[in-house]
Amino acid sequence: MPDELTQAIESATRLIIESTYVVALVGAGLSAESGIPTFRGPGGLWTRIGEPSMNGYQEFLADPSGWWKQQQEQQADPDRSHFREAIEKAEPNAGHYALAELEELGILKMTITQNVDNLHYVAGSKQVTEIHGNRTKLRCIGCEARWGRHEFEIGESPPECPECGSLIKSDTVMFGEPIPPSILSRCFDEVEICDCIIVVGTSATVYPAASFPQTVKERGGLMIEFNPNETPLSSISDVALRCPTGESLPGVVKRIKEVKGLVR
Repeated sequence: MPDELTQAIESATRLIIESTYVVALVGAGLSAESGIPTFRGPGGLWTRIGEPSMNGYQEFLADPSGWWKQQQEQQADPDRSHFREAIEKAEPNAGHYALAELEELGILKMTITQNVDNLHYVAGSKQVTEIHGNRTKLRCIGCEARWGRHEFEIGESPPECPECGSLIKSDTVMFGEPIPPSILSRCFDEVEICDCIIVVGTSATVYPAASFPQTVKERGGLMIEFNPNETPLSSISDVALRCPTGESLPGVVKRIKEVKGLVR
């Protein structure tokens, strides 16, 4: 292991152990190591086929039936089908499992993820806030109740919530759609009490998530960046680990266990 990475792991380990409330902010870079294509950048889905409408949510509200019909038709779109297949076949990588283990150790209190692939749960994490939703779930736009996708059979009419009667849509947050208030409130609550935020594989360009590390720093907290590339947040990071997250995260967790005497 290069000396620079070894030193960064030592520094990150010390800061995490000394902290009392550690929160992770996770972006697409973590899941990219599981083979899930990114949306933007070279080879990204939207780079090839164009970004979805910025008024997607408004279009859903104006014609829910048409929106659901379009969703079914997109199953036959080769590009979108390839993307869906990549997500469905993807499995958690070493970085996902490292976060789950850090939570099991009682150190990581919450993972705020911008990913919608459900891989954190598959890896064993339990304390997860999915700020952009979960592709395996449906959500009521009224009371915010959630269900697995297969709990509803989509017919000619869009499904309605059995609790409040409001429309049901995919849980993933669309362009133009507000982040569900309960989710956003939970994120702000976690950031308020966080004294160390580990930022994993995010380009730090999508708000409000990109503002969370800045808030932690402004309150006197620490920030550790796990990303092979520099980001807009790099200038305020206390430690930066410049290698794949599937390597750096397990390295830090292993060292934490050694320091705590949990590894023989």
